[in-house]
Amino acid sequence: MRILSITAGAAGMYCGSCFRDNAMAAALMARGHDVTLLPVYTPTLVDEPNVSTPTVLFGGISIYLQQHSALFRKTPRFLDRLWDSPRVIKALSTGAAGSTDARLLGDLTISMLDGAGGILSKEFDKLVDWIRAEPLPDVINLPNSLLIAMAAPLREAFHRPVLCTLQGEELFLDGLTGGYRDRALAMIRSQVGNVDRFVAVSNFCASSMAERLEIPPARIDVVPLGISMDGYVRHQFTDDEFRIGYFARLAPEKGLHVLADAYVRLRRRLGNARVRLEAAGYMAPSQSSYLDSVSKILDDAGLAGEFNYRGAVDREGKLSFLGGLDVLSVPATYDEPKGMFLLEAMACGVPVVQPRRGAFTEVVDKTGGGLLVEPDDPQSLADGLYALWSDRERARQLGQKAFDGVRAHYGIQQSADKLVDVYEKLTN
Repeated sequence: MRILSITAGAAGMYCGSCFRDNAMAAALMARGHDVTLLPVYTPTLVDEPNVSTPTVLFGGISIYLQQHSALFRKTPRFLDRLWDSPRVIKALSTGAAGSTDARLLGDLTISMLDGAGGILSKEFDKLVDWIRAEPLPDVINLPNSLLIAMAAPLREAFHRPVLCTLQGEELFLDGLTGGYRDRALAMIRSQVGNVDRFVAVSNFCASSMAERLEIPPARIDVVPLGISMDGYVRHQFTDDEFRIGYFARLAPEKGLHVLADAYVRLRRRLGNARVRLEAAGYMAPSQSSYLDSVSKILDDAGLAGEFNYRGAVDREGKLSFLGGLDVLSVPATYDEPKGMFLLEAMACGVPVVQPRRGAFTEVVDKTGGGLLVEPDDPQSLADGLYALWSDRERARQLGQKAFDGVRAHYGIQQSADKLVDVYEKLTN
C-alpha cells in the first residue's frame, strides 16, 4: 500500500505526536508499505531514526510572512524555497515563527482552517502540486484536526481517502484566547464531512473529540499509541534510594508543581529515608519562571538538594533516566489524551502513579502497571507514592505488570496492525 502521512513539526522540540507519526511510518515501512512521511511547519525532531522527507511544506517562515504581509502571498516559488529550506526553518524557528504569542497563534490557526480559499492559498497549491509530482498514494493521513482544511483540496485533486488523526490538539485549542478558540472549533466542525475517517490514539481521545468536534462516534477508529521496544530494559529495583521521576514537557498543565507539593508531603512522612525527585523533558524559554516556582516549593521545605532537572534528553539519555527510576508520575492538570511518557516508563518496568483522568485511566487499567489517585490532589498523590515506597515488593510486581502489559497492548506493531486494518477497509 502506498501511504502519504503528513506530520507536523514542533519547532525543534521533542514532540509526542512526531514520535508517534515517525514510529508508525517506520513500522509500516518495515512491513513493505511505501510510506512518505511529509513534515509541515518545521522538520521533525525524534530520538529514533527519522524517516520523514527532507522537504517541508507549509514552512513556518513562509506562513508567518504571508500572515503578516500580502507581498509574500504572491512571491514566486523560487524565492519561497529560500525560507522554506529546512536549514533556515531550523535556524529561525525559535524566533518570531516559533512564537507562542496567543494572538499570532490564533491568527495563524484561523488562516490554516480557512484552507485553499484563504490567505495561505499558495501553500495549499504547493501541497497539491508536490503530491501530484510523486507516485499517487492510496491513502492520505493528516496528523491532527488543526490541518483538516487540507482534506477537501486533497480529496478533490486525488480522489483518495483522507484520514485525520486525533492526538492531543485539544490542549492547543483550549489555549487559544480572544474568541479564537470558538471560531476555530466552528471551522473544524464545518469540515468534518471532508474527512473519510478519523483515527484516535485512545478511547478517551475518541469520546472527547467526538463531542468536542461533533464527529459521529461511528466515524472514529481507535488505534492506540504504540512505541518501539528497542533499547528498553527491565529496571532493577533495590531497597536503596527511592527515585521518583517526572518525564514530560515542563509546563504548568503537565503538573510538575503538583508532584513537587506531593513530594514535600511524602518527605514529611518518611523522615530521613533516602528519596530523590528527578525530572527531565523539554522546557521552553518562556517556562523558566515555572521551573523556578517548582524549585521554590522544594527550597522552602528544605529539600532543594533532593531535586534535579536534567533538561531535554536524547534517546540514550531517556533510557538511562527512565531505567534509574523506581516510580514515574506526571500529574497533569488536564485530561491528557495520550500519555506516551507512561508507555516509555512502563517499557522499562517502572510503575506509575497517575491521576484518574484522560487516557491515564485506560493505560493503567489495561496494563495493570501502576496506581490511580485523585486528580489535582497532592495528598492523594503523596499517598500513592508512599504506598510504593513502603511496599517494595508491590512496586516490583506493578513494575513487572507494566513491563509485560505495555508489550502486550502498546507495542508499535500492534498499533500498525490496527492502522493497516483501517486503511484496508477504506481502500478495498
